[in-house]
Amino acid sequence: MEVWVVAIVFIFTYCLIVLEKITKATAAFSGGILLVVLKIISQEEAFEFIDFNTIGLLIGMMLIVGITRETGLFQYIAIKAAKWAGGEPKKIMIGFGLITAIASALLDNVTTVLLIAPVTMVISETMDINPIPFLMIEILMANIGGTATLIGDPPNIMIGSSADLSFISFITNLSPVVLLISALVVLLMLKMYKKELEVSKRTRVKIRRFDEGKAIKDRKLMYQSLFVLSLVMLAFMFHDLIGIETASVALAGAALLLLISDIRPEHVFREIEWPTIFFFAGLFVLVGGLEKVGIIDWLARSTLNITKGHFILTTLFLLWVSALASTIIDNIPFVATMIPLIHAIGQAGGPGLNIQPLWWALSLGACLGGNGSLVGASANLVVAGIAEKNHYTIDFRSYLKVGFPIMIMSIIIATIYVYLRYLI
Repeated sequence: MEVWVVAIVFIFTYCLIVLEKITKATAAFSGGILLVVLKIISQEEAFEFIDFNTIGLLIGMMLIVGITRETGLFQYIAIKAAKWAGGEPKKIMIGFGLITAIASALLDNVTTVLLIAPVTMVISETMDINPIPFLMIEILMANIGGTATLIGDPPNIMIGSSADLSFISFITNLSPVVLLISALVVLLMLKMYKKELEVSKRTRVKIRRFDEGKAIKDRKLMYQSLFVLSLVMLAFMFHDLIGIETASVALAGAALLLLISDIRPEHVFREIEWPTIFFFAGLFVLVGGLEKVGIIDWLARSTLNITKGHFILTTLFLLWVSALASTIIDNIPFVATMIPLIHAIGQAGGPGLNIQPLWWALSLGACLGGNGSLVGASANLVVAGIAEKNHYTIDFRSYLKVGFPIMIMSIIIATIYVYLRYLI
């Protein structure tokens, strides 16, 4: 009975998110609480299902970004970038897309979009153009870039830890296909938003005359913010070595910046995207419900049973199922369920079976699949929240029209890559 209740609640909540009759945060949060009220999961279990590393990372970085925004640094960077590109929106889109991909590979995709999306909003305001094309390419490239390294996306961290795969292993095995997909996505986005990436000659001339130095409002706070940001970025890159989770790094950075600056905390706390935080909390509880009653485990085992143990079919099927599943549900619990099953395949196949292709298929599917829908990855929802705060809307259906076809194209390329490199 519990299985059906959880399935119905999840499907109904998902329909509310897609149809947008109520806000995404209200739908997900209400769905999660309903599972607790119906006693499908206890209050303690609900808190255990919430990934506080993700929540803490979001809150910490939102606080740091909120304080940094007060200095005028984002306006400075925006004007500098617009002048460097000669006021050409296409060049700015390419530049920001590539920066997002590289930063997502070196840091993580959520941190990257939290830093780059505010700059994007300022650039679009400065150039008087729609920011949605820029934000869309940043979402897509964040998820694609994060696929290339061990630390770029949470599923890769889980896979690397369980399969004992190094940072270099991820780069050498995944970066070639990530580079190819990135190039194609940039070309497609330029073509798709061609009409929206045009500004008048008068606007380009006006941008070249801007004095970016006047954008800085508080130099002391800017230097303090840059100092803390530098420390946080270094800690992100080496968090495994120092043994501190990314959420703790971000929250410690936020605390340090509040301590050394004169910013009033009640002012900064308003900068946190609370609807996004509560959306994540509700979604984690909903997916936790699916996990508790065994729906995710059943889906994973059914997936592998379909291929009847044929290794090539299993690898490619895993790639596609991971991508499609990550479009609908959070990829973290799905990957957590698949990891022991892959180990089981390795044990059943004996010591002569090389299961590394399965790890790369799972990574590519789970990470690239996040581009399939608005709820597919954390970065998507964070950018949508920033856009909404600035009175722009990235809704489920409009995102799906762009993100889902690009995700399918990416997985087709990944399928060819995995087959040619590992399966023949």
